[in-house]
Amino acid sequence: MKLSSKMQRCGLSPMRKFNPYATKVKERGIKIYHLNIGQPDVETPAPFFQALKDFDEKVVAYAPSSGIPAYLDAVRGYYKRIGVELTRDEILPTTGGSEALQMTFATILDDGDEVVMPEPFYPNYATSVTLAGASIRPIPTFVEEDYFYADRARVEACINEHTRAIFVTNPGNPTGSILSPEQLKLMLDIAKEHDIFLICDEVYREFVYAGEPLLSGLQFPGYEDNVIVIDSVSKRFSACGARVGCVISKNKEFMAQVMKWCQCRLASATVDQIASAALYGMDPDYFEAVRAEYKLRRDTMVAKLKEIPGVVCGVPKGAFYVMCALPVDDADKFQMWLLEEFNDNNETVLFACGEPFYATPGRGKNEVRLAYTINAPDIARAIDILKIAIEKYNNR
Repeated sequence: MKLSSKMQRCGLSPMRKFNPYATKVKERGIKIYHLNIGQPDVETPAPFFQALKDFDEKVVAYAPSSGIPAYLDAVRGYYKRIGVELTRDEILPTTGGSEALQMTFATILDDGDEVVMPEPFYPNYATSVTLAGASIRPIPTFVEEDYFYADRARVEACINEHTRAIFVTNPGNPTGSILSPEQLKLMLDIAKEHDIFLICDEVYREFVYAGEPLLSGLQFPGYEDNVIVIDSVSKRFSACGARVGCVISKNKEFMAQVMKWCQCRLASATVDQIASAALYGMDPDYFEAVRAEYKLRRDTMVAKLKEIPGVVCGVPKGAFYVMCALPVDDADKFQMWLLEEFNDNNETVLFACGEPFYATPGRGKNEVRLAYTINAPDIARAIDILKIAIEKYNNR
């Protein structure tokens, strides 16, 4: 029987593809330090759980496809605090940021279309774009330039008659790069001049480490028809399992078409929307404490990586990942060896292999993305294990 050629062009997620092997490793009594996935260990704020306890409906009914008013208003209140006025019909709830991406690409892309995107990028973007029948036109970036891409000539060199959108993640996953207000405005200008969308994945907005202002593509007047924002409670409130996100746009035609997807999947989860609404009332002090914790973890990881001969990495300015090149021949083979043949005092490490983070063939083969979402002492131990493993791997 025939299966979808679009699906067959997609790869497994590099964040999750080694999980079956990791399960077997744990069954042998070996501890794994998970640097592979952006699953924070920071406690989910208490109001989420209190809202769950307070839910007293006798039936867990479908939510409206357009969203539960309490959730929509909570999102509106959050954006109002950063200077963005939204109406309820400019927000649609989704099953996490992932569904927001899927519905956005499905709405704007046809077979043969292209999305311009700086690489390295979050690999699941490529899956969603491919399933929409389109492809990514990469803007190459390099650690030596702090993954800079906000240059008119670089961006416009990638735009052609097939381009339907420019896509930015700000702060960046996996690079931790940040657009300044001037750079973001440039990207908006380019999108408007070429009559295409600028899609802004802003799920890491709070995680910036040098006092930068919280920035959104929605904060700039005059670009309302061009901007689509992807957002989520997953990272911001350490509530990944709630699977609640949203797509936001003032483009009425786009939102009307997205509603077809929303009605097709019926509704986003009722109870999770209600509990997530409670999270948006968190005091700003919550974010200050979380930022300080992640900055400590970032500094720990970068300092330990720089102790390993041959490792190349930058200092992320935001989000909670480090993209780095390892002195190994192939990160995929190295990861399998770490799981099947290596341990140090019954401990090993799991990371996300770098090749799927690129659209350019041949790039990322010896690169990895490391998530600093575990505590600083564990990060230090994990990178020490990595150092020992690299030496043993190369001396086999």
